[in-house]
Amino acid sequence: MRVVVVGLGIQGRKRLAVAGPEAVATVDPVAPGATYQAIEQVPLDSYDAALVCTPDQAKLPILEYLLTHRKHLLVEKPVIAPTNEPLERLKVLAEKNRTVCYTAYNHRFEPHIMRLKQVLDSGVLGQVYRAKFFYGNGTARDVRNSVWRDQDLGVFPDLGSHLLDWTLFLFGQPTEPPVVSAADRFENRAFDHFRFGFAGRPALDFEMTLLSWRNTFRCDVFAEKGSVHIDCLCKWGPSIFTQRTRVLPSGRPTEVTERLECADPTWVTEYAHFKQLCAQPAHNLDHDIWINGIFNRVRRDLGLPAPQA
Repeated sequence: MRVVVVGLGIQGRKRLAVAGPEAVATVDPVAPGATYQAIEQVPLDSYDAALVCTPDQAKLPILEYLLTHRKHLLVEKPVIAPTNEPLERLKVLAEKNRTVCYTAYNHRFEPHIMRLKQVLDSGVLGQVYRAKFFYGNGTARDVRNSVWRDQDLGVFPDLGSHLLDWTLFLFGQPTEPPVVSAADRFENRAFDHFRFGFAGRPALDFEMTLLSWRNTFRCDVFAEKGSVHIDCLCKWGPSIFTQRTRVLPSGRPTEVTERLECADPTWVTEYAHFKQLCAQPAHNLDHDIWINGIFNRVRRDLGLPAPQA
């Protein structure tokens, strides 16, 4: 497969490295070394797919152009619009032209998240009561110094989009609306700390921040017959997975622990997944439409203006 990488920021260069010799061109209006400055300059017969890694505001017209010309797409999360109509239009194009439009949520391929999915699907935990996720890094100053990142909902679309994708992947779509319990601007113009959740079963509690000076990820799932705990992502390593089996009527649970120390495998795994999708074109735009709807609902609840189209 011949791919073009559109956008040569941090994510674009990661995608370029993973694509290796399959990358036949790069596109960026300002980055040194880019083959082209605009996607329209790339000969259509020279590539089969594009990896779109641009700032949020630039994505939609690029995606529409590529889908119109029957190119498969991997696009960096999130896909944001003031309403769901532009995303619905992308869905129609993808289905009409039988092209992949896959929004990349590489953390879904985190080994211990995939193991948690297997445990949940097995039913060994029984009814799941509650899940808590904390995702924090120390990039507040980097974001504030960016020409485009420190705006709108801030950390919520950045890190929260992963949490919303995990919601769909692990538990399915909640029936209750999101409830925001903290939205803080400690150092940045946009939110650099955010906490929200969904009521129901399981109750879901998500917290994210750009103010965690040591990169931190923690997941705790509490259920009828036991619990699962994940400490750290592979990219920060080591990542530790702990599964506990409840002892009745009470007592110390039995425990199985796995410690995984390796380079971040998610980028390579996700790219392989994308290539498999291209063999039988599909899209995950229904996920994006739901996630975008959550962003817009929270934005309205907080009294923020809609993002620029």
